[in-house]
Amino acid sequence: MRRLVTNFLNIIILLTCVMGISQSKNRANVFVKGADIGWLPQMEATGYRFLDQDGTPKDGLQLLKDRGINSVRLRVWVNPSNHKIDGHCSKEETVAMAVRAQKMGMRIMINFHYSDSWADPAKQNKPLAWANHSVAQLKQDVYNHTFEVLTALKTAGVTPEWVQVGNEIPGGMLWPEGSTNNWSQLAQFLNSGYDAVKAVDSKIKVVVHVDEGNNGAKFRWFFDAATDQNVKYDIIGLSYYPYWIKKDYKETIGDLAANLNDMVIRYNKDVMVVEVGGEYDKVQNTFDMLRATIQAVKNVPNNRGLGVMYWEPQGEKSWSGYSLSAWQSDGKPSPALDAFK
Repeated sequence: MRRLVTNFLNIIILLTCVMGISQSKNRANVFVKGADIGWLPQMEATGYRFLDQDGTPKDGLQLLKDRGINSVRLRVWVNPSNHKIDGHCSKEETVAMAVRAQKMGMRIMINFHYSDSWADPAKQNKPLAWANHSVAQLKQDVYNHTFEVLTALKTAGVTPEWVQVGNEIPGGMLWPEGSTNNWSQLAQFLNSGYDAVKAVDSKIKVVVHVDEGNNGAKFRWFFDAATDQNVKYDIIGLSYYPYWIKKDYKETIGDLAANLNDMVIRYNKDVMVVEVGGEYDKVQNTFDMLRATIQAVKNVPNNRGLGVMYWEPQGEKSWSGYSLSAWQSDGKPSPALDAFK
């Protein structure tokens, strides 16, 4: 009898493991419909009221989920200020938001800027605490910060599916030491971040992120150099903002599609549009742009186009000053977000 019970329990354990692996694989194959929502907690803290289409107050994250969003992207800064727009996103705040999103069934991407505030193609400022550090120290800083944040997340019960090492880095990060003028040093920083991610959990996918996803020449230049420098990563992340290049999406969507396919073929990496946005007051155009972007990523052969993430869709302009959100002045989601449904 004891043997029968033991065998039965072993079968149950085996089935549970198989089902868990199967569910994990199935989830990995689900197209990512994401939102970067770093401002959301501060919007709530300052009293911003998110409303459903019928005017009913509702959790902003739930409103996004209702429109098909299944993933969130959370930026993390090293020692941020308390400024409502340019600050927050500390380790502790990022952990709290990730826990909340995961409880709603969301998949999680963590985006390391390696700065105290915004890092992008125009600026890649080192954290103040790292300002006078040597290259060797900066390499260790990147490792320690990445490992510390991800360990805090894991302790809280959240293991992100993806981690970005750097945000929009066509010119490198941690300037000047990590500039693309010093590619060998940039490669050391990127690999240090990669190693820290894998030390926390080898299944987390590491993203390297460049802007202007329609600019194939820029991507080839950057990722050819990364290949030459033996940079380690799993996914190529792209931004796509027709607004910033001052062209309608119809003029560039073909270039984005071609670049997505080229990246997969040339480097044998999966691709994801990790930032996209359209003008909040041009609802139909933004809707159409989103539909076209989603389709371009879905059209990448062999499911190697992983998904599309909208940058701060809930960041309504009267609160943020940002014109590329997907939220209306009355506190309601823009119909443009229905492109994700």
